[in-house]
Amino acid sequence: MGLRVIEGGLAACVAKPADLADGHMPSRDDVLREAERRIRSTGYETWRNRETMTGLPVPREIRYLAMQIGFVAEAIGRLSDIPADFRSDFYWPA
Repeated sequence: MGLRVIEGGLAACVAKPADLADGHMPSRDDVLREAERRIRSTGYETWRNRETMTGLPVPREIRYLAMQIGFVAEAIGRLSDIPADFRSDFYWPA
């Protein structure tokens, strides 16, 4: 599992309204929705429900991946100019 350093505020990464399909600048909420989608795709909610009901822990790999996705979402969301391609796998842990 690899992480990448996110460098914010670089001219090449600054989103321009014309670059986006729907015509608006990405917001922190957009980034958090993408993180939520990625966490859901791991099946984390099912594992978490199982842990609540049976006491069996969420597998470490799933728990760490969800934690890393949350960290990346917070980091991207704090950027003054969120990159237009924030949904790219380049920014997110695999």
